[in-house]
Amino acid sequence: MKAIDLFCGCGGMSAGLRDAGFNLLAGVDIEPKYIRTFTENFPESRSICADVSSIDILDLLEQFNLKQGELDLIAGGPPCQGFSKNVPRSRRAIDSDNNKLVNAFLDQCEKALPRWILMENVAEMRNGFDQYYTQAVVERLEAAGYKVIHGVHNAADFGVPQRRRRAFFMARRDGIQPIEPRPTHSKEELVDLFCETKSHITVWDAISDLRSLEHGEDAETDTYVSPPQNEYQRLIRNGCTHTFNHIARRLKPLQLQRIQSLEPGQGIKDLPPELRPKGGYSGAYGRLTKDMIMPTITRWVFHPGSGRWGHPKDYRLITIREAARLHGFKDCFKFVGSYNDQAGQIGNAVPPLLAKIMGEAFLTTNSHPSEVASTRLVKGEFLET
Repeated sequence: MKAIDLFCGCGGMSAGLRDAGFNLLAGVDIEPKYIRTFTENFPESRSICADVSSIDILDLLEQFNLKQGELDLIAGGPPCQGFSKNVPRSRRAIDSDNNKLVNAFLDQCEKALPRWILMENVAEMRNGFDQYYTQAVVERLEAAGYKVIHGVHNAADFGVPQRRRRAFFMARRDGIQPIEPRPTHSKEELVDLFCETKSHITVWDAISDLRSLEHGEDAETDTYVSPPQNEYQRLIRNGCTHTFNHIARRLKPLQLQRIQSLEPGQGIKDLPPELRPKGGYSGAYGRLTKDMIMPTITRWVFHPGSGRWGHPKDYRLITIREAARLHGFKDCFKFVGSYNDQAGQIGNAVPPLLAKIMGEAFLTTNSHPSEVASTRLVKGEFLET
């Protein structure tokens, strides 16, 4: 199955699709720093640093001896800043340049007419602006001959140790109705007539086999401190014998004092008066606990004042490798660039494990929709479609 990833970033979506069995022909992104990481991890694919709206998709297909309609999948996650609730309301607008990139993605899909389309965005994109963009996406794809479904999915429900809600649009032009993937994980293990789910993956499930570090300590190519402790660690190691990007950011003296004054689970409101900043995010300077699910990782994961990034055991922030583990990247995936660049690459990426399941959903054509509905009913919730 041949695929092209538009707005590929560092390659989160691509990594998942590759694991699902797709042959990634090319990744396109305008950010050179992200393309460097994509190139490092996808040497077999074409890396294209360009504005998605400026490329000639038919010319690109021709380079792979493909014509219009012969590509299997176009995937992509157009930038989301125009929708994200992390952006001040005053900077969210229906005609934001970032929002218009959704149209650029659709333009390329309409020209290439792949069999399948997978688009990801922040959850707010689906309902924002009175569902203006959702309606536009569905109308354009249906007019091009696609059957379309869309829904909001939490990465934690699909084996990623992170609460991350994202909207996905799935479209098929092969006459088959797309089918939403079934959640594989839940708060508690569940086995019944219709489905089986495992318990959510916790922070410590994900990172307990990585070396303990002091802030500022470097374990870039370190070995693991133990054999895999669980199924998730075995999956995420993927045959690797050592780690990449396991470096603890050096904190400023005041930042370190704040982290050292907190117990796991505590945050800015628990700081001593003399160390407490005048204001900040509710999760600022927060420390994780071993048994919690990671909150949504953002591109600010390098800064202690921007979220709950404190390690549950060590007095430091989580490393890039730990953030990658908590995002569903396998250990063989290597990030390049400055520490801040790498943090941005992870925060803006689609979790690969979630992308894998979405990709596999296109390959599942023998499930009846009633089976999916039954699963939702047993779990006591219905995903919106």
